[in-house]
Amino acid sequence: MPVLPSHRDPVTDHSLKHSLKDAAAYATMMGAGESYLSAFAIFLKATTPQVGMLAALPGLLASYMQLVSAWFGKRSGKRQAIILAGASLQAVMWLPVALLPLMFPQFAVPLLIVAVVVYQCGAHLAAPQWASLMGDIVPERRRGRFFALRTRIVSLVTFLSLVTAGSLLHEFDVTGHTFTGFLVVFGIAASARWVSVYHLSKMHDPPGHAAALEVPVGKAWLERLRQSNFVKFSMFFALMQLSVAISSPYFAVYMLRDLEFSYGQFMANSGASVLVQFLTLSQWGRISDIFGNRRVLSTTGVLLPLMPLLWMLSPNFWYLLLVQALSGLSWAGFTLSASNFLYDLIAREKRATYLAVHNILASTGIFCGALIGGYLGLVLPARLEVAGISWAWLSPLLGVFAVSAIARSIVLAVLLPKFREARKVRPISFSNVIFRVTRVNALAGLMFDIIGKQPRRPTREQVPED
Repeated sequence: MPVLPSHRDPVTDHSLKHSLKDAAAYATMMGAGESYLSAFAIFLKATTPQVGMLAALPGLLASYMQLVSAWFGKRSGKRQAIILAGASLQAVMWLPVALLPLMFPQFAVPLLIVAVVVYQCGAHLAAPQWASLMGDIVPERRRGRFFALRTRIVSLVTFLSLVTAGSLLHEFDVTGHTFTGFLVVFGIAASARWVSVYHLSKMHDPPGHAAALEVPVGKAWLERLRQSNFVKFSMFFALMQLSVAISSPYFAVYMLRDLEFSYGQFMANSGASVLVQFLTLSQWGRISDIFGNRRVLSTTGVLLPLMPLLWMLSPNFWYLLLVQALSGLSWAGFTLSASNFLYDLIAREKRATYLAVHNILASTGIFCGALIGGYLGLVLPARLEVAGISWAWLSPLLGVFAVSAIARSIVLAVLLPKFREARKVRPISFSNVIFRVTRVNALAGLMFDIIGKQPRRPTREQVPED
C-alpha cells in the first residue's frame, strides 16, 4: 500500500491509510461485480432498452437517497453510521442480485433491475457523508494528489479484479456453466464490500461536521445560485452525462450481442480503459493541482466526442482495444478534475445539499440519455440511403454512437466556456497538458508515490463561492 506523506496528525494519517484500503476493496467489488451487470443482463436475454434501464434507472431512483442521507445527517449529527449502513446494504444486496433471476426466471430482468435499484440506494445513502468526511480529513493542499492516488488504486484494483472475474466467467462459459460463473464473481464482489465496510469503520469521524440538509430560501439566495459557478458546472456535467449515456450502456450490447465477443474479449476491452486510467491518473492529479481542474476538463472534454465515433470505424478487436486505451486517457482526467472541481466550488458547510443536487441532476441526465439511446437503438434503420448511396450498418447501435458524439460536442461547445476556475492557478496550453500527461512514465510515478518522496508545493488560494 502506498505510503502517504505525513500530515503531522497520526489520526488523520491512520484514517487516510484505511481510506486507501477501503478504495482497494471497493474497487474489487466494482471490477468483479458492477463491471459485469450488463453482461449478466444480456446473458438473461435482456433487450436493448432493458440494458439501458439497468444502467440508468437504479442511479436515478437511488440518487434521491442522497437527500435522505443529508436529512439523517442533520438529525443525528453522525456521518460514519450512515456511511456504514449504506455500504453494508450494498454488500447484502449482491445475494438477491445473483439469486432472484434464478428463483424467478420468468421475471429475471425486471427483478435484476429492482435489486440493483436497492443496491444503488446503499451507495447513494453513503455518498454525501463520505464526501463530507473526506473533504474534512484530506488536507486541502494535497487534495489533488491524494485523490489521484486513491483513484489510481481504484483503477488498478478494478482492472485486476475485472480481469480475474472475466477470466473466471470465460472458463465457466466454455464449460457450459455460465450462471455459476456469475454467482462466483458476484460472491467475490459481496465479500470485497464487507472488507470495505471494515476499513470504513476504522476511519476517524471528526465530531460536529455531519453532512446536513440545508434548504436556504429567499430571492437573494436564488439569484446568487442562478449566477453561481456551481449551477453552471452542474448543468454542464448533467448534460454531458446525458450525452454520454446515449451510447455508454450499449457498448456491452454491441460487443456481446452484435460482435459476438467472448467474455474474455469483453473483459480485455473493458480492462484496457481501466488500465490506462491507472497509468495516467498521477499526472492528471499533479496537473489539476498546479494548472486547475477547468484546464483538465477542457482538454479531456475535446477528446470525449471522438470516442463513440472511433467505435464506428472498425469492429476489429485489436483496434477497439486502442480506442478504449484513448478513452481511458480521456476519462481519467475528466472524472478526476470534475470531482475535484466540486470540492473547490462548494463551501464545507453546504457540501451535502449541493452534492446531492449535483448528483440528482447527473443521474437524471444519465437516465434521459439511456432512454434516448434505447429508443434510437430500436427505431434506427439497418440501412441508410444518402444521395442515392446505400450504406448498411453493422448494427443500428452505430447510429446511437453517432448521436452521442454530436450531443457531446454541442454540450462542450456551448456550456464549457460559461464557468471559470475556482482558484488561482498557472496557465497552460492544450498541447502542453497532453505533453505532460504522455511524456512521464506512469509506473515510475507510482513508485515515486510508494516511497513517499513527493515534493511539497505551496498552499494555493481556494475560493468556494456557494
